[in-house]
Amino acid sequence: MITEPRPAFIDFEASSLDLIASYPIEVGVCMPDSALHSWLIAPHVLWQDWSASAEQIHGISRARLSAEGNAVTEVAHHLNRLLSGYVFCDAWTFDSFWLYRLFRAAGMKPGFQLESVSMLLDSRQVKLWPDARQQVIAELGLPVHRAANDALILQKTWEYVSASASGRAL
Repeated sequence: MITEPRPAFIDFEASSLDLIASYPIEVGVCMPDSALHSWLIAPHVLWQDWSASAEQIHGISRARLSAEGNAVTEVAHHLNRLLSGYVFCDAWTFDSFWLYRLFRAAGMKPGFQLESVSMLLDSRQVKLWPDARQQVIAELGLPVHRAANDALILQKTWEYVSASASGRAL
């Protein structure tokens, strides 16, 4: 189990859940102080995959990405300026793929290490996680499947299970 005072959390939204063709369309970060950062990502010229069902979930159209998205190099630079050490996600298989795809397209390497949130949790906290996450979502009242919101939900869920497992009340 990794112990850090207050870790940073990251979340991606993607063109689909296809682990061969998909690519990141939005990345959100929740910093240790709860500051949120997010960027829409303009599709790289080689990224063609698109899922209408994924678009219905996250609500971001390919046309919007083309109009408002940031270049992959710009997003990668922002992430490297902002993050260092371990950064945590809740879907490591997908998030690591999309992080790799973003930085590969930018011709860069991440200056931080992506890890699963499970590395922060003991077995009791793992059991508490699903219900705690639903409670946090209800309390925050934020739409899910937007990267910054989901990163904040990760942080608040981690805080909740950390406090619950140690007997502290939030």
